[in-house]
Amino acid sequence: MAARLTSPEATTNLAQIPQWTLEGPTITRTFQFPDFAAALAFVNAVGAAAEKINHHPDIDIRWNKVTLALSTHSEGGLTALDFALASTLDRLA
Repeated sequence: MAARLTSPEATTNLAQIPQWTLEGPTITRTFQFPDFAAALAFVNAVGAAAEKINHHPDIDIRWNKVTLALSTHSEGGLTALDFALASTLDRLA
């Protein structure tokens, strides 16, 4: 298990993924695609990446927009896993 990050550590990590937003114990980002099919393909890629590391985001898909929320529920907040997965998901988009 990854240790929960302190607030300053989370802020430092957030600087590495500038399109993500810190919302309490969660980081979120909305991705926009040309259409539903592209958004769905991205969600499937997100699922595969998440399965590889056994760390899963909350996913909200609305036609061409996909909002992802990351938090390590077992730790009660953000861990290095959340920021590593966010960086991976940025590359997938």
